Amino acid sequence: MHQASRKRYETMEYHFCGKSGLKLPAVSFGLWHNFGDNANYDNMKELCFTAFDNGITHFDLANNYGPKYGSAESNFGKILKEELGSYRDELLISTKAGYDMWEGPYGNWGSRKYLLASLDQSLKRMGIDYVDIFYHHRMDPDTPLEETMGALTQAVNSGKALYVGLSNYDGEHLEKAAAILKDLKCPFIINQNRYSIFDRTIENNGLKDMAEKLGKGIIAFSPLAQGMLTDRYLNGIPCDSRAKRDGRFLKENALTKERIMQIEQLNVLAKERGQTLAEMALAWVLKDGVVTSVLIGASKPSQILDNIRVVQNTSFCKEELEKIEEEEKEIFSAEFKEEISKLMPFSPVFINEIV
Repeated sequence: MHQASRKRYETMEYHFCGKSGLKLPAVSFGLWHNFGDNANYDNMKELCFTAFDNGITHFDLANNYGPKYGSAESNFGKILKEELGSYRDELLISTKAGYDMWEGPYGNWGSRKYLLASLDQSLKRMGIDYVDIFYHHRMDPDTPLEETMGALTQAVNSGKALYVGLSNYDGEHLEKAAAILKDLKCPFIINQNRYSIFDRTIENNGLKDMAEKLGKGIIAFSPLAQGMLTDRYLNGIPCDSRAKRDGRFLKENALTKERIMQIEQLNVLAKERGQTLAEMALAWVLKDGVVTSVLIGASKPSQILDNIRVVQNTSFCKEELEKIEEEEKEIFSAEFKEEISKLMPFSPVFINEIV
């Protein structure tokens, strides 16, 4: 059984999740990658130990994290049983259902049958009686929101979840879902969405503003843009990188010349702030207090130790924020021009004018 560090709560910051009474660490640990059956079990344990020993209490999973589906939960459950079980009341464990999990019409999306069956399976794989947060993993265009939110409420009422959350929703559907959950007296406290310097979707679809208006927390996944917001790709694509090993999530063609130049400029700014690029990218997500926690992944314990240093400085001056915005504006302009040039037989001068 792992003996946790007695100093584990000395440096991490904890933020209230919206207007709830629950606090999340500023940095949470996600098991999306590196916890499937294709990963090394001893390394999984070291990742969890390093996270918890440094104040990361929140471990985030989903039913289909792997590969194979369910294996991340099974492996985490084994670590809980063998090493961390005595610390269960100090841990915040979340899981999700909403993407494909098993064959047939009942293993996907947002029906009551799927969500409640999936939660039962998740609890069994992890060997626990309840999760702290149970999420609906994505919006379902075909299932009534009332049914999906009713299933989340049932999960809480049955004692199998303490709180519920929504993942990959937009502002409009968040508002509607929150109203239903409020009527059902269900403790909905958090949204999980992709957010980074390179991905501003939640700013554009109303999610970030609506979450703040409603007093709901946000936990941001992919805050490092699948590793692009680190120094990992400044000198080309390493052979052991995710872009080389696993092209499902970060493809080599995403690392364009313009994107590399932008990363270089952001890296210069980070050094001026006394941070690594990764630290600055995480700090940017946390800068205004609307985002409760950033969700990181790691393949090495050292990456966790590097990322948690973000809590030392999450403030930005006006000039720094303007530099970041300018870099993002320039890359958007370059990428937009490239796409337009493929679709429209106009001269470069005209393309410059419309951009």
